[in-house]
Amino acid sequence: MTEAHERKKQPEIVRRALLDCAAQISQEQGLPAVTLQAVADAAHVTKGGLLHHFPNKQALVQAVFQDLLHQLDAQIDQLLQEDPEAHGRFTRAYIRAFANADSEGACNWNALPLSSLTDPEMKVMWSEWYASRLARHAETDAGADLGIARYAADGLWLAGLLEYSAVEAKDPDALLEQLISMTRKKNT
Repeated sequence: MTEAHERKKQPEIVRRALLDCAAQISQEQGLPAVTLQAVADAAHVTKGGLLHHFPNKQALVQAVFQDLLHQLDAQIDQLLQEDPEAHGRFTRAYIRAFANADSEGACNWNALPLSSLTDPEMKVMWSEWYASRLARHAETDAGADLGIARYAADGLWLAGLLEYSAVEAKDPDALLEQLISMTRKKNT
């Protein structure tokens, strides 16, 4: 009897491995390196096994992107719970989540999110996620000042990804704290 017949099927574990391997390949080698065969090999499954979960590369990449959005949601929800100040709470969580994007255990925000710039379906997924979060937190995070802070966080993430953030930011922690301070309610 072959190993395939002896092994218990664990579809959720296999699916998780496929998503993780696709994200890792994307991060390390770029999105073009995410082929069905490369992901199957990295996850130690057959290409047919991969195709059982994802019918094509586009479905796999979209599933990875959706998974990254779920990870981002979880991270932001955790940060929201830790912040006692209501005004700007979502914006601070958003900024901190993106500031932590390169740290160990954080969302893998590299090649895949950039693909949302050129892939219409992923652009829609990102836009819908962002719009739903803004709607959910409209009471605490509406206003131009908080919008500017979120846009600046996007810029910091992109600058870090493109590796030019050190040109202007000699102390990225101080820059991050300055950005966070912009989200605090001003005493008038």
